[in-house]
Amino acid sequence: MPDYFHGYAVVGLVAVVGVLFVAVAFTAGRLLRPVAPTPEKLLVYECGIDPVGEGWAHTQIRYYLYSFLYVIFAVDAIFLFPWAAVFAADGFGGVTLAEMFLFLGFLAAGLFYAWRKGVLTWT
Repeated sequence: MPDYFHGYAVVGLVAVVGVLFVAVAFTAGRLLRPVAPTPEKLLVYECGIDPVGEGWAHTQIRYYLYSFLYVIFAVDAIFLFPWAAVFAADGFGGVTLAEMFLFLGFLAAGLFYAWRKGVLTWT
């Protein structure tokens, strides 16, 4: 029975050491940093521009489209790694190759659609 819990003990020990490391780093930072608050330092900082007016701002929809396209291709990249591992296995080469071409075809169709709609132009 002790061998069974040895793996969990190692993981628990690493977690405790990690938490202690973070706690020591934050405590050392708090103790060693200079404390000299000024009104300028207490202002909200956003991209080097002083805050003026309300906190509400309009965001154009094209930024959401770019983030959506990023998510699509991030999923593609995540799918490629297990595919490469299965592709190397015996007996799965042809099937996984066809599945990957089908998957990449769907992604290419989506990219072509986005390009035809003008989503990929930065104006």
